[in-house]
Amino acid sequence: MFFSATMPTEIEKLANSILKSPVKIVVTPVSSTVEIIEQELYYVDSGNKVNLLIHLLKNKDIISALVFSRTKHGANKIVKYLEKTGLQAEAIHGNKSQNARQLALNNFKERKTRILVATDIAARGIDIEELSHVINFDLPEVPETYVHRIGRTGRARRGGIEISFCSHLEKPLLKSIEKLISKTLEETIEHPYPLKDTSIKASLKPTRGHTSKKTVTKDKARSGRKNNNIKKKVVKNENLCSKAKGHKPKID
Repeated sequence: MFFSATMPTEIEKLANSILKSPVKIVVTPVSSTVEIIEQELYYVDSGNKVNLLIHLLKNKDIISALVFSRTKHGANKIVKYLEKTGLQAEAIHGNKSQNARQLALNNFKERKTRILVATDIAARGIDIEELSHVINFDLPEVPETYVHRIGRTGRARRGGIEISFCSHLEKPLLKSIEKLISKTLEETIEHPYPLKDTSIKASLKPTRGHTSKKTVTKDKARSGRKNNNIKKKVVKNENLCSKAKGHKPKID
């Protein structure tokens, strides 16, 4: 028997290549979210996310908060900013040693640390009882990851609150999440750092290995100019050779 909270396509293909006529049992659809979890949305500029996080964490009603960062470097930066304001926090990610990760997790479970900042990889398998809040500092690029993140709270029907920060650039990510869970997240309008910067076109993911038509056109034009320059040099060299031999130069 093989048990997993998540089943990536690669692992499923591997399992099917090894097993003969396996039976797959899914307890809960991946797109479902626990109904007892209250989900909140804050539109905020990227540069003000830390300020909004500090503002929210000053509320003593947030007993414990698991904050998700997209990167390890980002998790460290968040902890550094929080500590500067007197908020005790620890980071847990792949660059930390196993002992450091375990210590940070134990401190969080025992309420010695109120805030734990984690990446998705480091947070896999974490089971924390009575976690009051999950905060998506960065929205995940994979919609299913959102479901697994917020599932860290609401354990044993205790309920919980999930808060998502969304910048202008992350709006396509939000749409993908809402499509997956078949639910529109309710926006919290009243907060001191509302979204202002919408000058940059929102993009779901950085384009990798993709060449736009404009780029192709520019490359062709650049290549054409280069070829013309080469032709001119060839003609010029031929004319110089003709002059040297006493022949009348050709004019094209």
